[in-house]
Amino acid sequence: MAGGGGEVFFVSHAGADRAWAEWVAWQLEDAGHRVELDYWDWGAGDNFVLKMRDALERGCLLALFSRAYFEPGRFTEEEWSAVVAARDRLVPVRIDDAEVPRLFRPILAPSLVDLEEEQARRVLLEAVAGPARPGSAPAYPGRAGGRLRSMGGTGPRLPGSLPRVWNVPARNADFTGRDELLVQVRRALADRSRVAVRALRGRGGVGKTQLAIEYAYRFAGEYELAWWIAAEEPALVGPQLAALAVQLGVAAPDHVAEEACAALAAELRVRGRWLLVFDNAEDPAALAPHVPAGSGHVLITSRSPDWYGHAVPVEVDGLARAESVALLRTRVPHMAGTDAERVAQAVEDLPLALVQAAALLAEGLTPAQYLGLLKEKISAVAAEGRPHSYPHSLAAQVRLSTQHVAAASPEALSLLHALALLAPEPFPLHTCTHAASGVSDALAELLTNPIRVHKVLRVLAGQGLARVQGGTIQVHRLTQALVRDQLTPSEHSAGTRAADTLLATAAPDSATDPQTWPTWSALLTHLLAPDPRDLTTLRARYAAREACWYLMDRGNASTALPRLQHLHHDWAEQLGPDHHDTLWAANHLARAYDDTRDHSRARDLDEDTLARRRRVLGADHPDVLATASNLAIRLAAVGEVERARVLGEDTLVRQRRVLGEDHPNTLRNASNLAVRLSEVGEAEQARVLGEDTLARQRRVLGGDHPDTLRTASNLAVRLAAAGEVEQARLLCEDTLVRQRRVLGGDHPDTLRTASNLAVRLAEVGEVEQARVLGEDTLARRRRELGEDHPDTLITASNLAADLAAMGEVERARVLCEETLVRQRRVLGEDHPGTLTIASNLAVRLAEVGEVEQARVLGEDTLARRRRVLGVDHPDTLRTASNLAIWLGEVGEVEQARVLGEDTLIRQRTVLGEDHTNTLRTASNLAVRLARVEEVERARVLCEETLVRQRRVLGEDHPDTLRSTRLLETLQGDTD
Repeated sequence: MAGGGGEVFFVSHAGADRAWAEWVAWQLEDAGHRVELDYWDWGAGDNFVLKMRDALERGCLLALFSRAYFEPGRFTEEEWSAVVAARDRLVPVRIDDAEVPRLFRPILAPSLVDLEEEQARRVLLEAVAGPARPGSAPAYPGRAGGRLRSMGGTGPRLPGSLPRVWNVPARNADFTGRDELLVQVRRALADRSRVAVRALRGRGGVGKTQLAIEYAYRFAGEYELAWWIAAEEPALVGPQLAALAVQLGVAAPDHVAEEACAALAAELRVRGRWLLVFDNAEDPAALAPHVPAGSGHVLITSRSPDWYGHAVPVEVDGLARAESVALLRTRVPHMAGTDAERVAQAVEDLPLALVQAAALLAEGLTPAQYLGLLKEKISAVAAEGRPHSYPHSLAAQVRLSTQHVAAASPEALSLLHALALLAPEPFPLHTCTHAASGVSDALAELLTNPIRVHKVLRVLAGQGLARVQGGTIQVHRLTQALVRDQLTPSEHSAGTRAADTLLATAAPDSATDPQTWPTWSALLTHLLAPDPRDLTTLRARYAAREACWYLMDRGNASTALPRLQHLHHDWAEQLGPDHHDTLWAANHLARAYDDTRDHSRARDLDEDTLARRRRVLGADHPDVLATASNLAIRLAAVGEVERARVLGEDTLVRQRRVLGEDHPNTLRNASNLAVRLSEVGEAEQARVLGEDTLARQRRVLGGDHPDTLRTASNLAVRLAAAGEVEQARLLCEDTLVRQRRVLGGDHPDTLRTASNLAVRLAEVGEVEQARVLGEDTLARRRRELGEDHPDTLITASNLAADLAAMGEVERARVLCEETLVRQRRVLGEDHPGTLTIASNLAVRLAEVGEVEQARVLGEDTLARRRRVLGVDHPDTLRTASNLAIWLGEVGEVEQARVLGEDTLIRQRTVLGEDHTNTLRTASNLAVRLARVEEVERARVLCEETLVRQRRVLGEDHPDTLRSTRLLETLQGDTD
């Protein structure tokens, strides 16, 4: 294939072959061809695939065949798809002895392997020009001058050849991966619009030095000289540069170092194509005078992050997981891929740790044994298997860095030891602003002084032991484990006190305040980490248990439960069962039991806590009253609703007297009592108390406080129960909007309101909206709470009702049956929630024509509800009303009439004559009366009911329309 002068050659290559791509591109341009090489010609933000396709439309693809080129997943697969149908536009060249895939074997690919530079140039240009017989004698290649050469340009040497001036350490034959990072460094250094000084920055053992060595070898052809300077000791940098000056002939061996360095700087300013590598430089200011100006390139390796203003930092982190696995399996061929994954994860893909692990595994240690030892004896494991290419093992490296920290700043050492005993996630040091008694005075004082804190952080970051970013400090998991394992007993004790200080001064005042949630979220893993016995101050112990409350408020009680069990058990042993912190841990643990559906255990623990607090503090102490309020909730959860109501009322009277009517704790208990009143059928009292509590909370706490929103959500249920369905819907909609904004769409309180709003929408006839919201809420609850959580099951049951109203009766029945099975298994057959779903399933069965099954289930549910809730409870009466319908439909019309009349009388007494449930029962009773030939009585009842429904529900409500049709039928029968 001939390449005309107007055509463009797009050089297609893998990242690992960047040096070859640059050499090829330079040779083609020198020969007069137009070339596009992505990082030469394409700017940041350009669409790679579009630019490549545009280049192919204007020219040809010159592909550099290599092992790396044919690795699976390379971007070049997209390039092949663009040219596979036009092989005449493809010019392949082989740059190593890799096996070519079967698809490309018929294509002739000239090889540049093991050729001298001029011979390789000739083979390349012949491949581009295509086969042709020469018309004249070829020019002697040794004297040929290309276009770029004629302009004074000097191109790169053939990749793999080393410059004459060279002292770079030996290349690591086992170097693995890092292709993308090497290309990134090459692009950055070759970008002439920016200063060509780059600092490879990262923690110890991450492979910065090895990366710099590999870069020097891989791109050696780009340089006429490459010089390596060991820069850990600033005083030794000058003599090493002076040695380079001697090599270049710009200084005599007997010149003083300062004069030689000055001569070298002058030479490098006018010379191009040079590379200096300053390895392990830790003091940017001390190195700065030694960094030359000019058009060459400077690489710096360092653990320090403070290179801004001196060099552009390039962050070096662990290997990509695939690279880690490849490294391990190359050195330990028999190792399974899954085992390699586990080991790589355990050592955080840190190259030094990977190489040391591979050495131990190759010597016979199994992956399981290695991982076990890593947990139990990390310092011993990390001291073994040091490769020759590293000066220290990982364990020794961390120990030396820690010693440097100790020499530089005792305060930094104290902070490092504290962080070693917390979680490996970033610690929000900027939140350590709260006063706390009994903490470490020295560290607490340090935390109040931002200037001193900044200096301490620089020490830790400068040794590569921590990463500082955005007000947080993070010690990597592996480093943290090594520092922790290397602590002496006295250092561990001091570190424990320092960790206690960090937690005590960082924790906000309350986990229920939305303003504090970002801080609790950032602190959470750290508060879950310490041994409970190591928390020595009141403030730190408060923070530890409040973090669990934060978890439970977000529906994560299963995570909080084991931690609270640990706190309660250890503090009871350490501090005593009646200690303030032990009893608060018990208080939180009881909620965790309740939230994880262990209601009896929750009740028993709260009863014990209440008895202890009453004995220690007295009956009217605020902590005692808080426990009593919680116990009322636990009693209701186990079905002791009357006892719960009595305790709630007594507690509210005491709180109003002791704390005042508007105290947040008083209002919280009042809100809970409104729920208890509703549960025992006192719907009107519940509504009145709920309205009063909501008004007070809005005034005291604000309309968006979580407690206020919880009360509003509950009040909406009360309003609906009282027949005020439109008001209930409006309040529910407003509450949901606020909760989504304040708490988030997946918060348990938000989802509870959303579930209730779906019911409200169905009640006002907006069934499609109810179904959409119900399906969304069910999906969120299943994801956040799990399939078997009671709240999830309630939403599923409600959604079944919406599906039935939309005509999807079979789907509704299946969902309801599945939900009832789960509810019976989770809560038991007599739990109020189970009985609600059983009652709903009976309705679904009737809707699909299984009336006899509906009657049987309805009778069983009614009997259970009468026993558990009482005969006059609104839920009991709702089941009785439905059962009356099914009795009539199976021919037991007299029983249906008697049950319907009894239910109507009770509902009028309990709920009122205008309640929606009362009106629905009245309408259904009219049907029953007509079937026993009491048509006139049925007509009168239906007329009266229709008047009330039109006033309460509106003309277009489904219940109103149903009664209208019934009345028309009855009037026809009467006529």
